[in-house]
Amino acid sequence: MSGDAPKGRSSAARGRRIAEKARGPRREPAPQQVAADPHADIGVEARLVAGLLLNAALEKRTGLDEALSQSPARDLPPQDRAFARAVAMAALRRLGEIDQILERRLQKAPPLAVMTILRIALAQTLVLETPAFAAVSTAVKLAERDPKTRPYKNLVNAVLRGVGRDGPGLTTAEANLPDWLAQRWKATYGEAALIGLALATREEPATDLTAKPGVDPGELAASVEGEALPGGTVRTGKRGDVASWPGFEAGDWWVQDAAAAVPARLLAVKAGETALDLCAAPGGKTLQLAAAGAQVVALDRSEARLKRLRQNFERMNLTAEVVAVPAEDWEDDRVFDAVLLDAPCTATGTYRRNPEVLRATRPADVAKLADVQHRLLDVAAAKVKPGGRLVYCVCSLEREEGETQIIAFLRRNPAFRTVAAVPAEVGAPDEALTPEGWLRLLPSQWAEKGGLDGFFAAKLERIAD
Repeated sequence: MSGDAPKGRSSAARGRRIAEKARGPRREPAPQQVAADPHADIGVEARLVAGLLLNAALEKRTGLDEALSQSPARDLPPQDRAFARAVAMAALRRLGEIDQILERRLQKAPPLAVMTILRIALAQTLVLETPAFAAVSTAVKLAERDPKTRPYKNLVNAVLRGVGRDGPGLTTAEANLPDWLAQRWKATYGEAALIGLALATREEPATDLTAKPGVDPGELAASVEGEALPGGTVRTGKRGDVASWPGFEAGDWWVQDAAAAVPARLLAVKAGETALDLCAAPGGKTLQLAAAGAQVVALDRSEARLKRLRQNFERMNLTAEVVAVPAEDWEDDRVFDAVLLDAPCTATGTYRRNPEVLRATRPADVAKLADVQHRLLDVAAAKVKPGGRLVYCVCSLEREEGETQIIAFLRRNPAFRTVAAVPAEVGAPDEALTPEGWLRLLPSQWAEKGGLDGFFAAKLERIAD
């Protein structure tokens, strides 16, 4: 793959560390040992699961997580399961580039099962930097195991050894984007921005933490080997179980992408104010509102998703009134000083963390969800008291779900007006500010800091009577 972005190399290095940790102390046999070594199949099961996870993610948005919770992934030892997930995620992030490489070496596309073996092997060698002999030998063994793929084992061997011998050749990051999304983003943001958005597909993002008020971000950063970003978010390259990190049990912080922390800061609740968080789960923004001292009501239609919210509130020693009900069905006459609507959306801005959204989202989803957002905005507006504030946000890069929603809302709701955002006050990049005073965060922004999720956020005020 092309080496045009230093951050791509850092991503590969991080991926390699994940893979090395996942594999544990075992060492793959040398090529000449494979046939004779009784333990030669070590690692094959994990790679088989990696292929299953990849295809599950390509079939539907929640497929990877569902497949991880079921056999055979569930039956793997934890380290092997982590390795399988790392390989599948690497393949998802670079799928377009991997397929570019394969297209040059295949006269015609083989069956999906064979393509999966090849994709998984190249994700290991080109992204995670797994030794080529290990990836090739296990790929051939995978092909041998299934009668449907066995006739292609020589093809698998030849293709992978050819890539190892000749190199992958040039690839383009834009290939990792579905054509319809690339065309939309180019038309919306321009060609230069599209290149940045495409480069961000290669990145394995760091972990971002939001510190509880009273916890110094600098001290937290030092404890997790990270750095404090503008706005107070702490970014760390640490991997593994976050529950074992310093300050977790004490409730000093929670995991939240830097971009996802912006909308609640934009709402700027004060101690003693009343706040309503519609569509609240999994609860990162709700925690921000409660930690600021607001009296919070948190709504979500999913009781299962609210379970995580309740667990985090207990760990953080914070309180909120939690209601499991769709926002449109909530029968309550209260109005609030501050209302936050993080609306259901295509989530195309989260592809750094969830690369499967690029493949699972369809053009029809945009219009379908835009209708839902329209209705929820009107529900949210009715809950804002005169002089109160409403923040609308989505983790989508599609204008129909962001800017177009607010333009239409302001036309049908003359009692509301825009309150211009100040990026520095809410931890957003300066270039995120739109001419209207809204925020449009892109994954390509803050590239030197490692990027962030894509978000749209607008702050509105109900004009006092």
